[in-house]
Amino acid sequence: MVAPERDAIAAIATPPGKGGVGIVRISGAELGPILSAMLHRPPRPRCAEFRRFLDADGGTIDSGIALYFPAPRSFTGENVLELHGHGGPVILDLLLRRALQLGCRLARPGEFSERAYLNGKLDLAQAEAIADLIDSSTTEAARAAQRSLQGEFSAHIHRLLERLIQLRTHVEAAIDFSDEDIDWLEDTAIGCGLAESLDDLQAIERKAHQGALLREGLTAVIAGRPNAGKSSLLNALSGRDSAIVTEIPGTTRDILRESLQVGGLPLHVIDTAGLRDSEDPIEREGIRRAHEALDNADCILLVIDARHPEASDELLTGLPEAIPIIRIFNKIDLTGDQASLVTSQDTTTVHLSAQTGEGIDLLRQELARRAGYERGTEGLFSARRRHLDAIQRAHAALVNARLYLGTKTAELMAEELHAAQKALGEITGEFTNEDLLSRIFASFCIGK
Repeated sequence: MVAPERDAIAAIATPPGKGGVGIVRISGAELGPILSAMLHRPPRPRCAEFRRFLDADGGTIDSGIALYFPAPRSFTGENVLELHGHGGPVILDLLLRRALQLGCRLARPGEFSERAYLNGKLDLAQAEAIADLIDSSTTEAARAAQRSLQGEFSAHIHRLLERLIQLRTHVEAAIDFSDEDIDWLEDTAIGCGLAESLDDLQAIERKAHQGALLREGLTAVIAGRPNAGKSSLLNALSGRDSAIVTEIPGTTRDILRESLQVGGLPLHVIDTAGLRDSEDPIEREGIRRAHEALDNADCILLVIDARHPEASDELLTGLPEAIPIIRIFNKIDLTGDQASLVTSQDTTTVHLSAQTGEGIDLLRQELARRAGYERGTEGLFSARRRHLDAIQRAHAALVNARLYLGTKTAELMAEELHAAQKALGEITGEFTNEDLLSRIFASFCIGK
């Protein structure tokens, strides 16, 4: 693990703008001179005290609550001072400047959480859960992040790591005593341990996948010919007039984005310019951006005027082949068709009216199903793509290890078990390089 830095850091811990209360946070190994200069004397540990916050001449910058958390009983594991003053940008900037004058440096994004991790106050999965909790866009996502922050995800990983260590100990005994007449790899305890580990890992992977969906959501891109009702569909899904709707073809010329939720799942819907040949340079740029959005979609909502169903086959030829497509036959209020959802092995078709809202709920249900989200799953925790990747690598290593049972190749099995242990250790930060840490904490907000 990288050694924590010793210098004091400071940052504004509340969002930019005006508010009733603003917070400046300071953390470092030695805050004595800062406490004396800004407050005259340190506040009592972990007690809120009303104080004047002083400038270099002893004048008052602001008055508010001072909170002091001596090491190691603080968020970062260092001495931490929080100044809760009035939430005006000028006041907060003056307090921050004063801290910098007294020897602090401006904290990097996520550096307070990074120090908490480096000082052993949190593991890496818990530290990431802080950012996930702040970024939560649904109630379910916030609850999952809170469970990860409280250590539920890490506890699952640690239990599995402990079992892998026991298995490695058993297997490496086979290597140490290879000249004995005992075939350690025939021991049923190893086979049972591998089977139980694989079962547990699959259960963790399922919850982690659901947690990743809650964090990242599903990106659905709406595509189709001009006047097929794409913008009307965006408005129907979002429940408000996000996009301009007219009878004039080519009204939408840029990317329109709406974030909403479907049964607790974050859904990012993108409306695009109508797909057609155009000589208008602005519309052509919109169509180029539409294709770019389609290439990065999780799902494509192909909108077709139900009065002209033959247009669907022509449109399909220009869409990315690897991305799933839901065909949406819109304007059933004009054709007299009933709202319906038909799913076959190859295609999914929804008949609806974006104008009246008939069939919109069927589309919402299908989007949640496509994402693989299971609402109401117990004990979900927040997870990221890197966690899923680590779990999948650990699973592959355990599958390989099981292949060596009874083959007198203990060294190869031990190597696979070590690979699985290392992959899972990346989740909690036991096996993590400095570059990865920098990337993770750089995504946090300043002051956290």
